[in-house]
Amino acid sequence: MTTINKDEIQKFSKIADEWWDVQGKFKPLHLFNPIRIDYIIKNCVDHFNLNKNKEKLLSKLKILDIGCGGGLVAEPLSRLGANVTGIDASYKNIEVAKIHAKKNSLKITYLNTSPEQNNIKEKFDVVLSLEVVEHVENLDLFLKSAEELLNKNGILFIATINRTFESYIKAIIGAEYILRWLPIGTHDWQKFPKPEEIEKRLIKFKLIKKSLDGLKYNILSRDWVLSSDCSVNYIMVYKKN
Repeated sequence: MTTINKDEIQKFSKIADEWWDVQGKFKPLHLFNPIRIDYIIKNCVDHFNLNKNKEKLLSKLKILDIGCGGGLVAEPLSRLGANVTGIDASYKNIEVAKIHAKKNSLKITYLNTSPEQNNIKEKFDVVLSLEVVEHVENLDLFLKSAEELLNKNGILFIATINRTFESYIKAIIGAEYILRWLPIGTHDWQKFPKPEEIEKRLIKFKLIKKSLDGLKYNILSRDWVLSSDCSVNYIMVYKKN
């Protein structure tokens, strides 16, 4: 059994050289990144009772970034002192991430693997799955594998897109066909999971929900904001007992 969807991996491998081009095909993720990082930091500080005034405030944490791509999330967290491991099923993504981390003198462990392959022999305080679950082959296996990589009292972040009429208009028609923020075919609307579908699976794995928040793009200010509206993008945090 595998979580790897080869067609999905191929899509991202083809454009892997553009991960760090802020005007390239990953421009939407560069715009999205600040709110994701802020959200992760705030929840980690609150959950682990970290000193928010400390420069390397994440230095006590081991973080696993599943589907790390070129390292857009791994690098900022590493700069804040976290011990970061990034994994991705795309070999090309991992090579891009390694080169960029080396250029910036960052010590990040990058592995070309997926969570169910048992290549990782340690557990983590924080596991991230950001804009990944809508691209995997076997969601149950993916979530189970992510949970198994968490330490007790660890937290799991999942960010994805809801399967609603509004998300079809905004994330597919708008983002891919009209605004051309993403290459056409980047997403399959049928694979967008509803929050309750994720929740049903995570409860089965005895994870406890800490939060669920929507993320909305403000066209006027051209930035992302937290919202109670989860009809398109949302992010959730679960704790392992």
